[in-house]
Amino acid sequence: MEPKADIALIGLAVMGQNLILNMNDHGFTVVAYNRTTSKVDDFVNNEAKGTKVIGAHSLAEMVALLKRPRRVMLMVKAGKAVDEFIEQLLGVLEPGDIIIDGGNSLFEDTIRRTKYVESKGLLYIGTGVSGGEEGARRGPSIMPGGSPAAWEHVKPIFQAISAKVGENVPCCDWVGEGGAGHYVKMTHNGIEYGDMQLTCEAYHLMKDGLGMTPDEMHEVFKEWNTGELDSYLVEITRDILAKKDDDGTPLVDKILDTAGQKGTGKWTVISSQDMGIPITLIAEAVYSRCVSAMKDQRVQAAKVFKPKNPKFSGDRKQWVNDIRQALYASKIISYTQGYMLMRAAAKQYGWNLNNGGIALMWRGGCIIRSAFLGDIKKAFDKKPNLDNLLLDPFFKKAIKGCARSWRKVVATAVKKGIPVPAFSTALAFFDGIRSERLPANLLQAQRDYFGAHTYERVDKPRGEFFHTNWTGTGGRVASSTYTV
Repeated sequence: MEPKADIALIGLAVMGQNLILNMNDHGFTVVAYNRTTSKVDDFVNNEAKGTKVIGAHSLAEMVALLKRPRRVMLMVKAGKAVDEFIEQLLGVLEPGDIIIDGGNSLFEDTIRRTKYVESKGLLYIGTGVSGGEEGARRGPSIMPGGSPAAWEHVKPIFQAISAKVGENVPCCDWVGEGGAGHYVKMTHNGIEYGDMQLTCEAYHLMKDGLGMTPDEMHEVFKEWNTGELDSYLVEITRDILAKKDDDGTPLVDKILDTAGQKGTGKWTVISSQDMGIPITLIAEAVYSRCVSAMKDQRVQAAKVFKPKNPKFSGDRKQWVNDIRQALYASKIISYTQGYMLMRAAAKQYGWNLNNGGIALMWRGGCIIRSAFLGDIKKAFDKKPNLDNLLLDPFFKKAIKGCARSWRKVVATAVKKGIPVPAFSTALAFFDGIRSERLPANLLQAQRDYFGAHTYERVDKPRGEFFHTNWTGTGGRVASSTYTV
């Protein structure tokens, strides 16, 4: 069997099929394989009919069709399935060949798998792929990491099929070693959780606070998508609000208000807790989905705690503008926290992340693509080691310009009983990060009182710890100091 294919892809669900067709469109010959081989025949005879896509009915047949170094991409469910396929592929591939995991794998699994596959003489890539069905077909954002030596062999394919911005710049570049690619994708998904929750809160405020119809909100989101909020999520929200059900009424009003999740947002929050980075907005977005799932309890509670009139008073046009500014400011906080997390992860795992390059990768093709990612790239281009996006002149000015409306919206929502957990936690984070002195001095005194955990003093050098016998009956021995 003559090796004539450039890459193989295993997993013919919607993302896998569309990536194969995308690769074919860009001149690459792809071998398609699926554990259920009937799906291979269905795909080749239908969606891939008339293309150069080759179907394989076994891993041995698939490998025999590949040019060296052989490149095999997995688009299967994260977890056990990935490990199982790696073991099978190690039995048919040779040293120097490349295994690529394009699913939403946990970055720690990717770190482990990279070391394992390299120990067998092969190369491994764990890559984030964002953009959903349409992105996979027309151009996703691709975030590869793993074995650096593998990059030159997959770069032509990945950059060809990725989304493009500016002067045909691909939304794909090497992220870093080990699990760096999947970590950046995980953080992307965390920011996505935050962006979606913020957009939903803006919708909720207009719906309940201003009494606006879906058609009226459609026009608002349509206008917002032409300014600083120009983004994929605002764009699709615009379209969703205009969609009618079969009876001519707004479809969005017929959808049950319980949200699902696949786990990447939760992983982001867990990682942030491990590293002590306050991504409060993403965490609140995850928990908001959990609250939405408690539908029966919410229905019961609504009967006990009957809401009063949630309507806002005043000029509706001004309120819409205030909500827009609150949304913009909160989105800036979301990205600020996401970049704080990636900076901490890079330090912990020894990755040299290009923050400006990541913004460029997210600028097109992915779910969180938005206009102001260009401003984030500019911020990191000017200062690659920027500690906090809020310290960049552009974002400092933007936040200051939105602050009054932001506070007005959050305060009024609280008074009216409209939940805005993401808007409010974003504002609380902003107020916390700009506070030179917080009440943690009292907290440390409390910890030292009940647990002899010690404290530092403002009139002594950092790193020098003290313990007080608060009751006069305690001992002189203090607990050891450590931060979890």
